Amino acid sequence: DDNVLTAKSSDIAYRKDQLKRLQEEVIELEDVKTGISITDLGLNDFRMDLLNYVKEHGELDNLPNGMHAVVPAQPELGLRPGAIFALKNIHDSVNINQQNRLHPYYLVYIGNDGEIVADHTEVKRLLDLVRSSCKGRSEPIQEVCRTFNERTQDGRMMDRYSELLSSAIRSMIELKEEKDIDSLFSGGRTTALVHSIAGLNDFELIAFVVIEGGDG
Repeated sequence: DDNVLTAKSSDIAYRKDQLKRLQEEVIELEDVKTGISITDLGLNDFRMDLLNYVKEHGELDNLPNGMHAVVPAQPELGLRPGAIFALKNIHDSVNINQQNRLHPYYLVYIGNDGEIVADHTEVKRLLDLVRSSCKGRSEPIQEVCRTFNERTQDGRMMDRYSELLSSAIRSMIELKEEKDIDSLFSGGRTTALVHSIAGLNDFELIAFVVIEGGDG
């Protein structure tokens, strides 16, 4: 049986840590405008999802990198054809402009047309999209998997997704450069030329979700 007291104590400690972060961290004005809450700051809903998954299925440490899932596009939920990549920055000291609450992990959503649907700073939105597309699905979705396998010759021809991955990483670098330039014209310390990101070699691919729209 679960030790309820231990679980409760852990949750209390976690919330105390959240309150400490609220006291010590500078909250972005954009977050204030969107009505950020303590739950959003700690991404607590997703933390609980992860804990429940690990409790049921075991730890994830031994899973191989590069695993993927294929889900159908659902424009009404913001899921357009493309891919959501989960990456790990292999340089632990680097956090792109200190904008990523998941560092050293990064999420980025790119459409099949090469347009960024959600960049790495939109953590809550990205996690919401992954959750809405994948949670509760324990079996492959045959129709979209069949389409994906036909297009990629059962995963042997992944050039399209390699290109999307490269574009997604370039988008993070470009966003950092834009923010660096902005910092030159704002008060306080500039982020320009600090912890520069060289490119693809700075990241390893952990997993990705293909949003299949049957668009060829």
